[in-house]
Amino acid sequence: MSNINQPSGWRKATVGLAIAEQHAQNGEKAAVPKSQAFVSVKRVGAHIGLKAGDMLLLDTLGAFTQAQDWEEGQRPIVWASNAYLMEQTGFSLSALKRHARRLAEIGVISFKDSPNGKRWGRRDADGRIIEAYGFDLSPLSARVEEFEQLQAELQTERELCQRLKRQITVARRMIRARLEAASHAALSGPWEHLSGLFEDLLGRLPRRNSGSETLERLLAWFKELQEHVEAAYLKGTRTNEAVDNSAESIEQISEKTQELNPREVKPEPHILITTQLNPVTCNRSETEQAAGMVPNAPPEEWVDRELEDWVAETRKKRGAALDLPTVMQACPEFASWARNMGGYLKGWGDLHRVAGQLRPMIGISEHAWNLAQDRLGPQIATAALVLTFDKHCAGEVASPGGYLRGIVQKAGAGELHLERSFYGRLSGQAA
Repeated sequence: MSNINQPSGWRKATVGLAIAEQHAQNGEKAAVPKSQAFVSVKRVGAHIGLKAGDMLLLDTLGAFTQAQDWEEGQRPIVWASNAYLMEQTGFSLSALKRHARRLAEIGVISFKDSPNGKRWGRRDADGRIIEAYGFDLSPLSARVEEFEQLQAELQTERELCQRLKRQITVARRMIRARLEAASHAALSGPWEHLSGLFEDLLGRLPRRNSGSETLERLLAWFKELQEHVEAAYLKGTRTNEAVDNSAESIEQISEKTQELNPREVKPEPHILITTQLNPVTCNRSETEQAAGMVPNAPPEEWVDRELEDWVAETRKKRGAALDLPTVMQACPEFASWARNMGGYLKGWGDLHRVAGQLRPMIGISEHAWNLAQDRLGPQIATAALVLTFDKHCAGEVASPGGYLRGIVQKAGAGELHLERSFYGRLSGQAA
């Protein structure tokens, strides 16, 4: 009978096999439950190089072991025949040898050979192995702590990568929103150059899983570009407001844009409360609170102060405290429905029309909608309905009609801070 324990031929002595035997000796001194040993290796199997076929063979071997085989001073050795293993796994003989070899080279099993190269074993009356030769699973016991530590490190890395991906997504959305807003408003600025840089960065996004170092580098590039885009947008807005027929060239604007630091801008007093009938001014600390920072959140989960100038700039437009791209980016569920219903939305008029069409879908009555428009004005009422729709889709609001009425009541009491809700949702997307 062909036997994969044969000491000559296909199996040569290697450093990997010697290390596996050392693990087996250490495993004999440990007392690790079988379930813990297998769970620990399965969680890191792909990372240490095990393939699906390797894990299938390992499971098949593990099924032959008994609880007492994993006690201290014992070795879980399996002496099943090739024919039986081939029947259980569906492997050919060559595949069986290949998977067994890889398990041993990676150090999760070792080979305990008999003098004649045959696999065999026997147990006593209590079921304990007295003598056995074959596949030794003791290395699993020796490496449980190592595998569990590795799994914890991998989990930390995965969570970091997920957080970085979310932050990159938010930065991308903000950049795209600003570029679209600049295009719609026909602002002066190096928009072609900035759009080219944006497309180049999008092309660098990994199509497969990447490490945190790569994602951190990409996030830094996106944030740097976002700062340039925000600075250019603020510069273009101020230029359009101050001089209708500016003679300044695009090249000059581009040069000044790169020198401009949006965090050095000192915004003038502006309207804080979206729907307050008598505008009031606020100080710097109030501006920072309205910038979308989440109270008591860890510093790394803030969108930081990069939104501050954006907030200040949009609030300076007394009749338009929120711009359309911001509303759409903060409420992706509504944006998806709106684009399906109304196609390309050119402005607030289009958004108001689509909001009225989507209103019945979430159970808001026509009376409640008309009341909101009367008390808030068409634009703020539209923004409020968008927010209500998105929160209802996300499961945050059970009664959309009641939520919208609450917004109207807050506005009447001068306590509505609608902008904070939108910027807070953008902040939450990065958290």
